[in-house]
Parts: sequence; structure tokens; C-alpha cells
Amino acid sequence: MILTVTLNTALDITYRVRALRPHTSHRVTDVTERPGGKGLNVARVLAALGHAVTATGFAGGATGRSLRDQLTGTPGVVDALVPVGGPTRRTIAVVDETTGDTTQLNEPGPGIESAEWSALLGTYEDLVRSASAVALCGSLPPGVPVGAYAQLVRTARATGVPVLLDTSGEPLRRGVAARPDIVKPNADELAELTGSHEPLQATRDARRRGAHAVVASLGAEGLLAVNAEGRWRAVPPRRMQGNPTGAGDSAVAGLLSGLVERLPWPARLARAVALSTATVSAPVAGEFDRRTYEELVDQVTVTGGATAA
Repeated sequence: MILTVTLNTALDITYRVRALRPHTSHRVTDVTERPGGKGLNVARVLAALGHAVTATGFAGGATGRSLRDQLTGTPGVVDALVPVGGPTRRTIAVVDETTGDTTQLNEPGPGIESAEWSALLGTYEDLVRSASAVALCGSLPPGVPVGAYAQLVRTARATGVPVLLDTSGEPLRRGVAARPDIVKPNADELAELTGSHEPLQATRDARRRGAHAVVASLGAEGLLAVNAEGRWRAVPPRRMQGNPTGAGDSAVAGLLSGLVERLPWPARLARAVALSTATVSAPVAGEFDRRTYEELVDQVTVTGGATAA
């Protein structure tokens, strides 16, 4: 079982409009709604790849009930979310059908009480004992300690379970110091963490801060990975036009599934890039187009190697 943790879950709502123009009214041509937050996106992709997944985190209020109802219908994903008093947030993605651009509106999330955080810790400690790997993903809702991910990383490592961290800002800074097996920042998050805008230098700096492996997401330019064995670049065969929402989460699913399956690093990275690219081309934010993924996974260019560190 792979465990995903989404402390700031969301009900993702996607609106499609012919063209998005400020200061005007719009007629929505299509609406989709699904459980969201980075870790739930990861869980859905992992399940689609054939892995058993348990998802924990927080859910509350009417949006939380709707999220859990829909999560129950997701094959391969077990709901282990912890109930809270505050309402789960919504995220609104507005897709401009003319340009393909997406405008994202993200609510902050519910305030978490100390007793609710303690309940999450207890649930996590129980689940991690039977996990093959853990993904810790996304922002922290109000009330959760800024060192939350560092605490969760240490718990996983104490039980010998590999852990991947995908967050930003101070939670990332503290989480890296707890020595996760993999961190997956994007270019901006990596620059904020290290102060360097040169990807290779920043990735190496992030490793020195504690991460065993750093996989930097460079958008349409693919992934850069550095660990104790070496470094690799993985680049998609072509750019995809579409909605990038959830593309990074699909990359996390590719990396984590590759870790559990004991794939070599080039194969993990090729899978992650193919899944990420196939997510951009999918019609719904945070899903991936399987046909595109299967077409691209053997076309991803991976360079570097174990002697390139």
C-alpha cells in the first residue's frame, strides 16, 4: 500500500469558457468537480497505474462530505481522511477554450485545531507501518504547525518507509532538513529554498540541506534529478498545449510508483515526465490521458547517469 498525505485537501471545480475576459460575464460551457489537493491527485494517478493507495489528510464541512463521497467512487483509493470542524476549501480552475490557458483560484483551507492535528498524527502513525512508501504533498491549512512535514518525514524514516516530500516555502525548508528520500520542488520553489536560480546548482544545494534525492520540475523542459549516484535530465519529446494543473502531482506519482517497483532512475524519470505531459493534455485538471502517456513513455529523452554527479 502507498500512503498519500494531503493536509489541505480541496474540492476541485473546473469551469470551461469560450474566452476568459476580465470585467465581463461568462457563460460556462462545462463544469467538472472532483476530489483534489496534491496528495489526492497523486493517489488517483497511482491507483490508475495499478497501485493500492490509502489517502489521509483532513476533510470537513459540506465540501468535505462531497469530496469524500466522490473519493469513495475512485477505484483503488481507500479513504482514511480525518474529519475536522472547518469546511474543506474549494479550488476553481477557469479554462479559456480559445487560448488553452487556465486561471486558478485557491481558497486557504480550514483552520485546524490542535486536537485535530493530534488525531491526524495518530492516524498517520498507524497507517505508515503498513505502507511501502509515503507521499507528503501540498500546502498546510491554517493551524497546522509549520514543521508538520518534518515531523511526518521523521516518523516515516523511523519505520523504514521511504518518503517523498512535495511542498514549498518554510514547510519545505524544514521538511528537507528531516532528510526525506525524495523532494520534488518546481523551479521557483527550488530557487526560494536555495537562493539559486541555476537548476543544477540549486538541486545540489537542496541535497546538501538534507534530501537524499532532489527531482526538480522544470515545466515544459522536463525534470532534473540529482542523488548520491549521479544526475539525470528527462525531457518530453514535444510540448503539449493544455491545462498544467496537476502535472506536477502526476510526476510525483510516477516517481513514487517507480520507487516502489524498484525501477532504475532513468525509467522512473521517463514515467514521471510522460505522466506529467499526459496530464497537461487531459481535458480535466489533474487527470492524465492514458493513450498519450503510453505513447510518450518510451519517447522521453533521459541523459546523464551514475557518474555524472
